Amino acid sequence: MISQRLYKLTTSLTSALKSSHGILSPEWDKIYRSWSSFNLVQLGQVSPSQPVPDNVPLPPYALTGIVPPPPLSIEIKTQDQIDCMKESCHLAYRVLDSVKKHIKVGMTTEEIDQYVHQNIIQLGAYPSPLNFHGFPKSVCTSVNNVSCHGIPDSRPLEDGDIINVDISVYYNGHHGDTSDTFLIGNVDESGQKLVQTAKYSLEEAIKVCGPNVPFRYIGKTISKIVRTAGFTVNEMFLGHGIGSFFHGPPHIYHYSNWQIGNMRPGMTFTIEPIICEGGPEIEILEDGWTAVSLDKKRSAQCEHTVLITSQGVEILTKL
Repeated sequence: MISQRLYKLTTSLTSALKSSHGILSPEWDKIYRSWSSFNLVQLGQVSPSQPVPDNVPLPPYALTGIVPPPPLSIEIKTQDQIDCMKESCHLAYRVLDSVKKHIKVGMTTEEIDQYVHQNIIQLGAYPSPLNFHGFPKSVCTSVNNVSCHGIPDSRPLEDGDIINVDISVYYNGHHGDTSDTFLIGNVDESGQKLVQTAKYSLEEAIKVCGPNVPFRYIGKTISKIVRTAGFTVNEMFLGHGIGSFFHGPPHIYHYSNWQIGNMRPGMTFTIEPIICEGGPEIEILEDGWTAVSLDKKRSAQCEHTVLITSQGVEILTKL
């Protein structure tokens, strides 16, 4: 005969699984927390978008949310375009580095958004995510089981969380894009290893880049490192070309693939693997943006914008 305690546990779990979509009910979250070293994300309240001053130049989609089509082929940047890219990417790096020094337990992701927004507009730039296809905030904040595109809200960061902060800016008519995953307070060993693997796989993937190198070497390099560490790679979200457009060709696959094409000097693109603690399957929540792991395991992501040169590769989102 089933015990009353087991019956309550089973009923609670069943109810949570029927309606969770990767986000547990408060009742089941308490049970989950009792044997887990981190809390699953509960979606909080989302405040209105922050205003942008009139003196800040806007990307084409800023007012309407309608994004113009990107180029059909991979753009080879001129020296003037490269100089603009370096400025926007350096600015994105500076903002992300400032967040690293500012972020802490108890800070809400809404407060991160406010901090990032103010820093970017004070530098005379526009936060690229804001109203990109209608995205409501100036930064993406993805905590624990949120794989990417988390919308900042009222949830405070907790001891043991990991959070990816994805900074993109539009400056001098060009975008710069970078992100990092931060450890909040005391993170368990598995979480630390996950974040370290994300950083290391990105570093090693960048090292293989250079003129005439096949794009597929990026995914091959990342997959080998991640598999050896006992993790998986999310296959839904890709790196991308970037310039005066936010997202465009080439597509950068972070898993083993047979992509056709080689890198050429003057190409700029992002590499941004999402490394999964469990399986790579995700679900998009009803807000149309937040991607959560189906198995409720954590993800870590790191990102740089790179330039292919005649001699090799240059990380633009780094001073």
